[in-house]
Amino acid sequence: MSEFSAAAAAPASGEPVAPLKSGLPGGALAWILQQGARDPYVILITIYIFSPYFSRVLVGDPVAGQALVANISTTYGLLTALTAPFLGAMIEQYGPRKPMLGIVLGIMVPALVALWWAMPAGGLPLMATSALLIVLGLVYNWGDVLSNSLLGRAAGAVPGRAALISGLGYALANGLSVALLIFMLWGMVLPGQVDWPGVPHAPLFGLDPAKNEPSRISGPMAAAVMLLGAIPFFLWTPDAVRTGRSWMDSLRAGIAMLRDIFGNLRGHRDVAVFLGARMLYNDGMTALLVFGGLLAAGLMRWGALEMLAYGISLSIFGVIGGLAAPWFDRVLGPRKAVQLEIAGCLAVLVATLGMSREKILYFWSYDPAAHAPIWGGPLFRTAPELIYLGLGLLIAVFVTAQYASSRTLLIRLCPPDKTAAFFGLYALSGTATVWLGSLLVALATAIFKSQVGGFLPIAVLLGLGFCGLFLVRGGDPET
Repeated sequence: MSEFSAAAAAPASGEPVAPLKSGLPGGALAWILQQGARDPYVILITIYIFSPYFSRVLVGDPVAGQALVANISTTYGLLTALTAPFLGAMIEQYGPRKPMLGIVLGIMVPALVALWWAMPAGGLPLMATSALLIVLGLVYNWGDVLSNSLLGRAAGAVPGRAALISGLGYALANGLSVALLIFMLWGMVLPGQVDWPGVPHAPLFGLDPAKNEPSRISGPMAAAVMLLGAIPFFLWTPDAVRTGRSWMDSLRAGIAMLRDIFGNLRGHRDVAVFLGARMLYNDGMTALLVFGGLLAAGLMRWGALEMLAYGISLSIFGVIGGLAAPWFDRVLGPRKAVQLEIAGCLAVLVATLGMSREKILYFWSYDPAAHAPIWGGPLFRTAPELIYLGLGLLIAVFVTAQYASSRTLLIRLCPPDKTAAFFGLYALSGTATVWLGSLLVALATAIFKSQVGGFLPIAVLLGLGFCGLFLVRGGDPET
């Protein structure tokens, strides 16, 4: 891994960050917490809780809902592709990232709270809710550019530490998401449905399941966690030093730097090839996240109780993925680690598309009425459901590990003095085809009139990205 200069590892004041007893500097721990507090937005809103509610209740049809979610993803993916590279290049020339991150937080928190009023009648109209989701997706991606560009400064000039911090950030994100999902399951969904010791008799806070309030509360909950997790980050994570340029001068200098980077891609050949490959496989991974909850709800016909339990299970295994990524990076090197993680996702996805409540892995029919339940619990009682759950757990491990390993690979390949600019291109590579991938999902869903058919482009994107990484030189295990 490329070592970062002392200046890059120092906070804006120029003073080093004092290490804590854990061996990680306080700024690194604050960065991890901030990363962990940002990502429950993805888990609660875009995957397991709000998005299925949006499709099932607000749209009212799983197939039409998947198509609309694909169009929303297309829109904010295209907007991100058009803006993120300029943001990354500009902020590299300006210096501090925290002021812009404060603006990102100031947009996302109120927008998440506003999702509480997304109701079929008497609340936000469907199009207004769709617009909010577009704004949230775009601004969240901006925040990723800014936050990722501070990973090297949080890590300091210590080989291997960036990989550790990156993996721990995703592990904490999944851990916090598990805690939130368990809290929602215990306090908002199970009350009134089961008579278990320790479970409240009625949903907390007076939430009314008939009005879908347990699903709608996911927005304000994600906002509160994001806000609280950002406080230590703003206090302790080192920021870049102010260059003295104005915003407009920084933008002009950033555009010039982008021209230089694009004009001299031969000098950054491996980064360019990696970003090109990531443009494909990350689109597939993102689509798995965005549409995975919709697919589970549609194929298995799961309601809020099953989706919460499904989200909890996958988030727990996502922690395993975040913890496994540094080990994969160390043993295989980040390039081969990413390839392993893509291959795992592709194999499991192919198996998942052969599942339904009446079918197991394409070839075996299953009649729920002719088979006794596997166990006597309130959910996941049939063999197809349990197998589908197991496949989902494997995808969670591979997807989370891939996000951490990809970030580590970029840090290994790119020049340390252009980290923010390359993370802007990293965001571009992760979103430039999201609009196309989402559009393909929408078109395939409409053509095949099925959710399974809509997932076929995702498998193609994963396969192409996997093959592209063979052309990347570097990213081998550290010696």
